[in-house]
Amino acid sequence: MHPHIEDYALIGDQQTAALVSTDGSVDWLCLPRFDSAACFAKLLGDEGNGHWRVAPVGAGRCTRRSYRPDTLVLDTEWETEDGAVRVTDFMPQRDRAPDLVRVVEGLSGEVTVHSVLRLRFDYGSIVPWMRRADGHRVAVAGPDSAWLRSEPEVRSWGRDFGTHAEFTVAAGEKVAFVLTWHPSHEPRPPVIDPYVSLEHSVEDWRAWAAHCGYDGPHRDAVVRSLITLKALTYKPTGGIVAAPTTSLPEEPGGVRNWDYRFCWLRDSTLTLGALLTAGYLEEAEAWRDWLLRAVAGNPADLQIMYGLAGERRLPEFELPWLSGFAGSTPVRVGNDAVNQLQLDVYGEVMDSLSLARLAGMHPQPQMWQLQCALMDFLATAWRQPDEGLWEVRGGRRQFVHSKVMTWVALDRAVRTLEDHPELGGGDPDGWRTLREEVHREVCEKGYDPGRNTFTQSYGSSELDASLLLIPRLGFLPADDPRVVGTVDAIGEELTRSGLVRRYSTEGDPVDGLPGGEGTFLVCSFWYADALHATGRTKEARELFERLVGLANDVGLLAEEYDPVSGHQLGNFPQAFSHIGLVNTALALFGDKGAG
Repeated sequence: MHPHIEDYALIGDQQTAALVSTDGSVDWLCLPRFDSAACFAKLLGDEGNGHWRVAPVGAGRCTRRSYRPDTLVLDTEWETEDGAVRVTDFMPQRDRAPDLVRVVEGLSGEVTVHSVLRLRFDYGSIVPWMRRADGHRVAVAGPDSAWLRSEPEVRSWGRDFGTHAEFTVAAGEKVAFVLTWHPSHEPRPPVIDPYVSLEHSVEDWRAWAAHCGYDGPHRDAVVRSLITLKALTYKPTGGIVAAPTTSLPEEPGGVRNWDYRFCWLRDSTLTLGALLTAGYLEEAEAWRDWLLRAVAGNPADLQIMYGLAGERRLPEFELPWLSGFAGSTPVRVGNDAVNQLQLDVYGEVMDSLSLARLAGMHPQPQMWQLQCALMDFLATAWRQPDEGLWEVRGGRRQFVHSKVMTWVALDRAVRTLEDHPELGGGDPDGWRTLREEVHREVCEKGYDPGRNTFTQSYGSSELDASLLLIPRLGFLPADDPRVVGTVDAIGEELTRSGLVRRYSTEGDPVDGLPGGEGTFLVCSFWYADALHATGRTKEARELFERLVGLANDVGLLAEEYDPVSGHQLGNFPQAFSHIGLVNTALALFGDKGAG
């Protein structure tokens, strides 16, 4: 039986990440970066596409598992007839090469444990050549090489194109496995001490988590979300991936399967806000600096997403040899949405850089010049239809959210010069005039007075969850009857079992795709924010409690949730969902919980 998305836990080293299932199998790992080809791809196929399972002989799902408090170190335990055993999984901060460490420890009795490693490079398509060298099992295929060793050494053998080991541990005994990747043309990297690395990993994560300035309700969930965001950060550049996975389906068996291992600009506003409010200035500055590098250049060429280091080319293609998660195909690598026009990103960039200034970040010399260039382009391009924040593939429209974000860009530019006249340059008078024009047009063309709600696009009767952001962005006050009407309409028409969909997928959906999808978790957090802003705080807190309860047993959220089946959907764990959790907690309890 194929695992469910919520059966997985995340470990990582802030350059890549692995997913570990409840049966002790590492089913997804890309090396050496988040966006590299996977060497374990069982998540999107079967055992023949690569995995590494360490578990008691004959055991299935674990008895329990948890992260060590305030860390990304995962403990998985089994209780068997012969005794109890724990497997501790983590990826230490790398010096040069990425390491995956798995420590087996006997807790009681005597338990026989089996390890089976099937490395399959290039997304599960290449079986490497295996050999022995210096107490290691060495796998080589083209540019990839991986070294496996155990401490103390246990007997291993090859069978069925896998490396097997079996051993018995009594209470207090330990066996550690270390899998190290490096380019096959380079010498083997230095050997790490797995036990010392474990101590350092626990210390490092706890020291980082201790800086969290939030001390309100559900602090554990907030800290877990912040740790998850930290784990999705590509440390060398400061970029944050939307998720560490590709092609986890938004509908089981459906085609809405996308690659999220890239950095979206729209995440910047919410990410910066969450990090800054929670007390993480260093990470916010690294993200701001990544943003400035990524968007530098011709403002007409601004993309909605970039690679981990700001790469612009992210071509989309399919991997036909993978059967997909629970049979959901196609499996995609890359994302063609990179070529879309999404005017809302200009507003998100301007908003995030304005937030950076308000937070007192040390300004980068080129920041204001870049912002002025972006505004010059937006002033001439804002009337164009676009694909919108949901990256629809059904044709461009005059999306209301895109126009609202145009207003945000103009508003933040004007306010920046009002607060910092020493910056000079720009066109504040022209921006003020255009800001009023955009606001007037949205209220005329994007609002349905008969239903008292804003709509998804000009002339449309459809709703869109992004409209919930109107009061947060400052476009209209929360007590404006049009805002209250929009929140009510979305609550009536876009909710499913009390959770919010992005938009309707019935009939001829705007995204141009067949099938449906689950409720979007970040949209449900936005709904809680909007309920709170419009005076319905009790309902907002009840919804927040429910959303926190949808996280899996180790506190992780995917992109979507299906209230019918009770399972998570979409790529996992999803940065946007965890940003939503942090920001909603801060909105609901920030005055009481901010330290």
